[in-house]
Amino acid sequence: MIAIIDYGAGNIRSIEKALEHVGAKVRVTGDPTVVAAAQAVVLPGVGSGGTAMARMTERGLDGAIRQATEHGKPFLGICLGMQLLADHHAEGQVNGLGLFRGNVRRIAYGPKIPHMGWNQVRPLHAGLPIFDNISPDDYFYFAHSYYVEPQDEQGVAAVTNYGSP
Repeated sequence: MIAIIDYGAGNIRSIEKALEHVGAKVRVTGDPTVVAAAQAVVLPGVGSGGTAMARMTERGLDGAIRQATEHGKPFLGICLGMQLLADHHAEGQVNGLGLFRGNVRRIAYGPKIPHMGWNQVRPLHAGLPIFDNISPDDYFYFAHSYYVEPQDEQGVAAVTNYGSP
């Protein structure tokens, strides 16, 4: 079972439907024990980094996320969910989960901020399972004003080009 973490904000229903569409058994949950028992975990997110971290901490989900990643469970952070995995989020000077070293920064310049639209994504390493059924010609939808600046570029799976940095 894949646990989709519900901390009171996010694009949960669309993630749930997408995973069910490809045959996955999913459970939307705000319960840390369910997250701990899951085979894989998805952390979606839309909104404020500070509010999201506060809600996850209040519910004990921060510890469950750390435990899941420490045990090597497949983990996918989407949008704000991925940003919260870093050490620090520029929006409101928020400390993230610290699961990888880096900071989330506001996009300084680009064709238009927030970045809303379709872009291609370029994998940086061959053989990443998440890209198994994705063509280099495929597009991904973006809606964001922030990006992750990791301390170690080796952990970056893929990139897209849009304004800064």
